[in-house]
Amino acid sequence: MIRTVAETGSTNADLLGEAGSLPEGTWLRAERQTGGRGRLGRTWVSPAGNLYASTLVHLGAGDPPAATLALVAAVALHEAASAWAPGQSEALRIKWPNDLMAGSAKLAGILLERAGDAVVIGFGVNLAETPAGLDRPATTLAAIGGAAADPALFLDDLARAFATWLGRWRAGGVAAIRPAWQARAHATGTPLAAQGRDGARREGLFEDLDASGALRLRLADGTIETIHAGDVFLL
Repeated sequence: MIRTVAETGSTNADLLGEAGSLPEGTWLRAERQTGGRGRLGRTWVSPAGNLYASTLVHLGAGDPPAATLALVAAVALHEAASAWAPGQSEALRIKWPNDLMAGSAKLAGILLERAGDAVVIGFGVNLAETPAGLDRPATTLAAIGGAAADPALFLDDLARAFATWLGRWRAGGVAAIRPAWQARAHATGTPLAAQGRDGARREGLFEDLDASGALRLRLADGTIETIHAGDVFLL
């Protein structure tokens, strides 16, 4: 079920507030957000014309770790965006854990929030407008040669892709998602900087993901640093 509203503060906040009464697979899309949120407490600027939508997953006893839904969401978003940008799928890359990049510019972001056994996954996709006042490069699907994507139609494709990959996650665990994520991510050896929640910054080369979906970064001395949470930048 997809519900659309003209304006709200945050689609994630709205679904979190109703998580106990809504079925899995519910989607909420807003044409505009006034209080959109990004990862690590950032504000998500939300001009009209882009996609702002959230969906709900109810965790079951046998499900893989909830944090790995970030990988599911990223793969599904890459699939949907690639369909709207023919010939550009190789230019679209996932940056750990779930930002969608076009070259060095951010095209989309994903925010996971949890309330009990409910996980709300929010998607912000720059379809037509580049938000102003950002601290890093950004672009739009239209700017990289994609079709003029209608947010509602784009969400139809995203919802289908997400349902497919969610089923694979439940059936095969992280092992069923990890290769698909890595095939769509920045190449092995890509220079990255990772800033953990402790504020420490580490620079190195992208190695791969470990079995849990954590980022493995090869440092200058050849050792591998495993990053479970934090902010990652392309260098």
